[in-house]
Amino acid sequence: MRLGRPLTLLLLALAATFGQQTCATLGKILPAVIAPAIVEDLRLDPAWIGVYMGLTAAAALVFQMGCGSFILRYGALRMSQVALVMLTIGLAVAAGATLTLFALSAIIAGGGAAVSTPASSHLLGRYSPPRYAPLVFSIKQTAVPMGLLLAGLLGPLLTTLWGWRGALLASAAACLVVATLLEPLRAEFDSDRQPNRSFRLSDFATTLGSVVGTQDLRGLSLACFAFNGLQTVFTSYFVVYLVELGYSLAAAGFVFSVATLVAIPGRVLWGWLGSVFVSPRRMLAGLALGMAGSAGLLALFTPSWPVAAIGFVATLLSATALSWHGVLLSETARLAPEGMRGAVTGGVLSFGQIGALLMPLVYSALLSATGGHGLGFIVSGLPALLVGLDLLRPVAAGRRRD
Repeated sequence: MRLGRPLTLLLLALAATFGQQTCATLGKILPAVIAPAIVEDLRLDPAWIGVYMGLTAAAALVFQMGCGSFILRYGALRMSQVALVMLTIGLAVAAGATLTLFALSAIIAGGGAAVSTPASSHLLGRYSPPRYAPLVFSIKQTAVPMGLLLAGLLGPLLTTLWGWRGALLASAAACLVVATLLEPLRAEFDSDRQPNRSFRLSDFATTLGSVVGTQDLRGLSLACFAFNGLQTVFTSYFVVYLVELGYSLAAAGFVFSVATLVAIPGRVLWGWLGSVFVSPRRMLAGLALGMAGSAGLLALFTPSWPVAAIGFVATLLSATALSWHGVLLSETARLAPEGMRGAVTGGVLSFGQIGALLMPLVYSALLSATGGHGLGFIVSGLPALLVGLDLLRPVAAGRRRD
């Protein structure tokens, strides 16, 4: 039985965006995963890891704000390829093993990874049936935990076999191969490109204005700020928190790994529910309140808590703070003006990058001031609580989802 052309194109678009998003995540996170080997080999201060990730986030903020015109001019698929080539170059540059090259790598690879999501959102927004867009986007966004899983499994293995430079170069080669495999799809998927579109510095202001000037998009931007900030705090400090509670590094890492695996089916489940049973807005409200409550429970941990209880709370936080992406991105694409899906997605995600930059700094300051992790998790969960309450407010009839 033959598939209809719309469904065939949707499946091809989903496969293409899933592949590029997986590679983008792998390339972005791999240096941090194999950082212990790099630090030991080059006798570096471990603080460089934070500097590297900070440069990555800063580059992502700029590239996401400015990529919209390039997506319109060259096409979403071409920019997906460009993102993968940037990751290839960034990973290869890092293999040069100097601090200057690591900084350059963070900027190039961080920029490439940042472009991948707006480009894929622009592409999927063209082919996804509006009713099922949350499910489609959520399936695509499972590529992020898939990339994290591959980095965690393959990074140490390749480092053992070929050294950390070999691991970086192998990942760079994988990104280049995927970019090449996407080329035959360009004629169809970039058929909406606008060759006469040019980049202007005012595009940054236009993108920002498009998301802060519209109530719904402004709300999604604030949600992205809150969600991505809490997600970054959780992934950055949870293992450290457990170690300070008396867990071994291996045990803490195991609890974290098991909890984060839930994000893969969680993203699909929330996307399905947001497509079939509840509105995406209500779905996001539930996730926001869930992650705020889970962060509050995390703050109550003591050494006497059973490992099963700690794992359960961590799983709840993973199922919410690591699983919101598809629903939010599909709503962003739906609400974006025609032809501006990529630009508006980049604008909304830029607020998420700001959250990822600022919230860990607030957490770190509270940790230094109090000597404990509890208050940091409570404060990090407060923006999600406020967003959840805001999303529960009735929507004006004119803005209600069809």
